[in-house]
Amino acid sequence: MADAPPFVHLHCHTQYSLLDGAMKVKEMCAAAAEDGQEAVAITDHGNLFGAVDFFLQAKQRGVKPIIGCEVYLSPTTLEDKRHHVGLPKTYHLILLATDERGYRNLLSLVSTGYLEGFYYKPRIDKRVLAEHAEGLVGLSSCLGGEVPRHLRNGDPDAAARAAAEYREILGEGNFYLELQRHGIEAQERVNQGLVELGRRLGIPLVATNDCHYLRQEQAAAHEILMCLQQQTTRSNPNRWRYESDQLYFRTRAEMAELFADLPEALEATCAIAERCTFELDTSHTYLPSFDIPEGYERPIDYLRHLAEEGLERRLAARPPARHGRADYERRLERELAIIDQMGFPGYFLIVWDFVRYAKEHGVPVGPGRGSAAGSLVAYCLGITDLDPLPYDLLFERFLNPERVSMPDIDMDFCMDRRGEVLAYVTRKYSEEKGFGHEAVAQIITFGTMQARAILRDVGRVLELPYAECDRLAKLVPNELGITLEEALAREPRLRQLAEEDERIAEVIRYARELEGLNRHASTHAAGVVIGDRPLREHTPLFLTPEGDVVTQYDKRYVEKVGLVKFDFLGLKTLTVIDRAVRLANEERQARGEPPLVLSEIPLDDAATFDLLCRGDNTGVFQLESGGMREILVKLKPRCFEDVIALVALYRPGPLGSGMVDDFIDCKHGRKPIRYLLPELEPILKDTYGLILYQEQVMQIAAALAGYSLGEADLLRRAMGKKDAAEMARQHDTFVERAVARGVARDKAEEIFRLMAEFAKYGFNKSHSAAYGLVAYQTAYLKAHHPVAFMAAIISADMDNTDKVVKYVHHCRENGIEVLPPDVNRSTAAFRVEGNAIRFGLAAVKNVGAGAIEAVVQARREGGPFTSLVDFCERIAHVRPNRRMLEALVKAGAFDSIHPNRAQLLANLEPALAAASQALKERDTGQASLLDTLEVETSDLVAEMEPVEPWPERVKLEHEKEALGFYISGHPLTHYREEIRRYATCPIAELQTWKEEGPATVVGLIQNVVTKLNKQGDRFAILTVEGMSGLLEVVLFARLYREVEHLLESREPVVISGRLQVGERGVSLRADTLVPLADHRAAMTREAEITLSPSRQGGDDYRVLRQILSQHPGKTPLFLRLHLPGGDQVRIRAGDRFAIHPSDELLAELRQELGDAVEVAFR
Repeated sequence: MADAPPFVHLHCHTQYSLLDGAMKVKEMCAAAAEDGQEAVAITDHGNLFGAVDFFLQAKQRGVKPIIGCEVYLSPTTLEDKRHHVGLPKTYHLILLATDERGYRNLLSLVSTGYLEGFYYKPRIDKRVLAEHAEGLVGLSSCLGGEVPRHLRNGDPDAAARAAAEYREILGEGNFYLELQRHGIEAQERVNQGLVELGRRLGIPLVATNDCHYLRQEQAAAHEILMCLQQQTTRSNPNRWRYESDQLYFRTRAEMAELFADLPEALEATCAIAERCTFELDTSHTYLPSFDIPEGYERPIDYLRHLAEEGLERRLAARPPARHGRADYERRLERELAIIDQMGFPGYFLIVWDFVRYAKEHGVPVGPGRGSAAGSLVAYCLGITDLDPLPYDLLFERFLNPERVSMPDIDMDFCMDRRGEVLAYVTRKYSEEKGFGHEAVAQIITFGTMQARAILRDVGRVLELPYAECDRLAKLVPNELGITLEEALAREPRLRQLAEEDERIAEVIRYARELEGLNRHASTHAAGVVIGDRPLREHTPLFLTPEGDVVTQYDKRYVEKVGLVKFDFLGLKTLTVIDRAVRLANEERQARGEPPLVLSEIPLDDAATFDLLCRGDNTGVFQLESGGMREILVKLKPRCFEDVIALVALYRPGPLGSGMVDDFIDCKHGRKPIRYLLPELEPILKDTYGLILYQEQVMQIAAALAGYSLGEADLLRRAMGKKDAAEMARQHDTFVERAVARGVARDKAEEIFRLMAEFAKYGFNKSHSAAYGLVAYQTAYLKAHHPVAFMAAIISADMDNTDKVVKYVHHCRENGIEVLPPDVNRSTAAFRVEGNAIRFGLAAVKNVGAGAIEAVVQARREGGPFTSLVDFCERIAHVRPNRRMLEALVKAGAFDSIHPNRAQLLANLEPALAAASQALKERDTGQASLLDTLEVETSDLVAEMEPVEPWPERVKLEHEKEALGFYISGHPLTHYREEIRRYATCPIAELQTWKEEGPATVVGLIQNVVTKLNKQGDRFAILTVEGMSGLLEVVLFARLYREVEHLLESREPVVISGRLQVGERGVSLRADTLVPLADHRAAMTREAEITLSPSRQGGDDYRVLRQILSQHPGKTPLFLRLHLPGGDQVRIRAGDRFAIHPSDELLAELRQELGDAVEVAFR
């Protein structure tokens, strides 16, 4: 390669050309360095997503980075968003930044393309280009460029005019005619025209390769990527495709051979690269300014005032128990000094400002998250709500004066109202400063092709049957971030399939090529940047499909270019807590009790800890899983410190290391608590001698080796990163300093080893404490206001049927009745009604927000509705339709007016006609017909056609149709005992299982989807519903053939098989499926019937005898009789009363004797 002439690639599409570029930035830069290329350019389609990533990667490898973009130009104007016949939608143009000015112009152009010119693609036009041309070099681009397109169309004059225009816009010497040789016939013709044009106009030529992948053999994988972009299959003859397999990152030698006849075109690449001297500055931070009030000279003065004022307020509201006032004042002064020294008073003031706004406007705000909970200044400002001193939370874990970096305060807001806070920040820090909307933006994030997903994607493109794709993907271990290479190394079945089946080998081969590429861009869940000026001066901007303006640099790189990131997270639990407190205070007000103030609840409440000790964790933040329930029952937390520890313990590291068991055993005295030195006891007492928190590592280093807390934070970071060289240095420093302070060398060595070992699992105590507080608050609300809490949590999950079913079931198990929706009592959300929860109208399907608002308002203004007609007339202005009324009737929302749902449904048309007439009369100003004739709407009810009420089963099915589940009962209720007897556990409980293994479920088949396997045999995927949840069940071809006739049945079934835990949750691979009735008949050894004492008379016995005689069988029957005085006797009926334990028998007994009879099969 040394003898090959120099060459620089100036046309490269990386993984940031989404679903088009297949080159990873890191690999491209490494390839350039390996080939001795002194520079390389990035020119992704229409964006600069990868510019900073690319710049840093190239620099790291000693290659000069050239930042560029292949922009899209409108053939007319930016504002023209129409397709003109005879014109392409866009032209392509390569733009490269030569200097700082060029880079800033590129930022602006690319931002304009998305924010103002987007029409299928992000477009600019020549006017905008001319306004931002300084510092840019342009290349005429590929066959999609304007000049090549005119030449391809046989119009050299138009090509010459276009080339001359670009030269004029960009300036003499700044526009090049780009030659590419990919073996495409049309390209060769265009190249001849470009060479002639260059000579005629004096415009220089430049050679490029339109690089989309690194090596030529990756062309086939790139073709798969293009199919993903087009959502088509490889076999589709009509799909768009590149006409060449030569769009790869050629070596200098290959380019020299390809352009041997035009050496000047190769030399031009180096000349352009030499002109490109732009260096990205990553050394500055651009803090937004905070306008301090008059009377304060500097931001630190105002911050001090607010913090001292806040400290007074905090100490008055909750007097400290463990620390004196002087401790708080010293800590506050030290923190303020560090904040001032590091230049961050303005940052704290901005966070204080938007948190203050949120709280003043009733937006629920979390008590803190992350290391910011260790700051007393943040606590005094109201940014956090947990006092850091009683829990030994360290400021230096948050802000270390010995390692200057931006503070990172993450804030949780109510999920529903987070947007209000963002709007305030945009208004104050952008619009009011004269920057429009452009000084505040959310941050982009990229979804990448992960191992399981890319197997499914490639399998779909190659038309591998769904079942095989699914089986293949599920063989990849369900671990975050696992690669296909790791999966193949660990899963022999995956390797075996690849060896035995060429189709699967092909899928895996292409999937490995494409794995890790970016798939799509979206908005980061929390990140927001606030700039000191319009953001396009620091970062290009992007418009999401949802219309959000976000940065084109992701969260890592916005900070690299000096922008300050703030995290605004939406936390649903805060919405739940806020609603639960409001509902609880409505109850308290009605009882004449003072309102509940969450910040004042005691943190040692016995009822709250009782609830946690018994594992009643449904709905409790961070503590809700099945595994956590087991730990709660074992640990039996009795203080807030235990809750903090629980949040830190329930993670893979501690769970896998045995630390959790040690913690529990030490707490309960089953294992001795050991402290290697007496100095460790005050640090490790709350965690029973174990190092659980990162802060404890810092405290040990300070106590034993005299580290400052800033130095200790550096030690903590080194341990967390497992940097061998740094760890060796820290080891020597720690041991020597500890020995110098009187610690025996062997003890110092052992303690350092323990610190390093536990640091692998150590958790940020500040975050644990802050989220532990939210967990405690939810547990407190559930313990003291269970109805309000459950109403709030169901309301927050109204759009998730599985969760609503789970929570409703939990309510019923705990004696809380869930009442059906009622047009005369329900609001949009679930609400408290005595000791019950009233169903919310917003959870009824096909009932929109506008209609609900009209219902509530009509009821408020005119009292309860008296009939269906009255209801339709009074909300006529929102035009109620049949679908909405049907849903309300089926859900039981009119039961309080007219309990016969079948009759209401059969008479909807008159009600709708009345609504239509009422609306017409209101529009014309006429009086209502009913008002004129003084007809009561109840008269219209009386005229309804008589209809028999629905049977219970039909009524329940209609409820499920309208609500997504059953509300007034459940078809499986009568089978509760049998479910307990035959099923491994309830279906809802299975969803929390982490281990695969055998399982049996009892449920109703709700949905059947059939598919074909590779042999052309049909198999099925079922949705099976239990009393409190849903489960996916897979029936493979053999079993499907055997039981197909049972799948349309509405009767309960018993399914046994193997439970599988995958990326989409838990599913059951069925081995057997039988009707519950058949299973019962096979498993039942005896039947027992009990009549209630009040029904043990002759008539009821005669009815019972008659029913039993109609269901003869071989199962012995026992009768349980109630004797005077409360005793019971169990007697066996004669053999002639042996029965067949069928569903029909149960149904007849229920129909004739109702709740007076209990039947048990054993």
